[in-house]
Amino acid sequence: MTTAIATPTPELAAQADARFEGIADPVEQALAVLTWAGETFGDSFAITSSMADGLLAHLAGRAVPGVNVVFLETGYHFAETIGTRDWISSVLPITVHSIMPSQTVAEQDAEHGPRLYERDPDLCCSLRKVQPLAAALAGYTAWGSGVRRDESASRTGTKVVDWDAKRGMVKVNPLAAWTQDDVDAYITEHQVPVNPLAEIGYASIGCAPCTRPVAPGEDPRAGRWAGKNKVECGLHT
Repeated sequence: MTTAIATPTPELAAQADARFEGIADPVEQALAVLTWAGETFGDSFAITSSMADGLLAHLAGRAVPGVNVVFLETGYHFAETIGTRDWISSVLPITVHSIMPSQTVAEQDAEHGPRLYERDPDLCCSLRKVQPLAAALAGYTAWGSGVRRDESASRTGTKVVDWDAKRGMVKVNPLAAWTQDDVDAYITEHQVPVNPLAEIGYASIGCAPCTRPVAPGEDPRAGRWAGKNKVECGLHT
């Protein structure tokens, strides 16, 4: 990859979104967006991955070989998620960076009490996800996520290329227009690594204490923070 060659601005994001939104084929669109991000921002572009699967990492590796992939190691992940991270990093042309919170789980428990995720999940997500991501992205000018419009009502307005005003960065969402059928077809065709938890009903995979399987026909994100008035961790809002 090269060094950054463009300054991130809301206007640049809007122009790119208008350019790529009209591409009908989901794979062509995703690869075009990622290629643009790599060419425009060089080493100052990174993607994030929750390691639910290797879909975005696979696409990014095709478009921007060696791309930096940020993984938030919260300390609460399923063993299967850590295994998927290791699997993906060993078979794809990407560079995975596992980002740790400023406190271990034990240190957080000592300061805030055990099981903070039960008592104040917003604070727990802030400490173990939002703040570490902000620190990790401080060295970049653009970042990409695997957010899709069909995942939840809160994500239906997701743009393919957007302006992340909170961080002052361009944000690309190459999978924004993808459906679950698109995802399944690509994963099957390219034999993309998938977190084993997906096979037993985990449609959206986060931290182990706050994630459960979903029933057939249930909203894919219904298993995240079930029973609480919470649908997002704060990374994309």
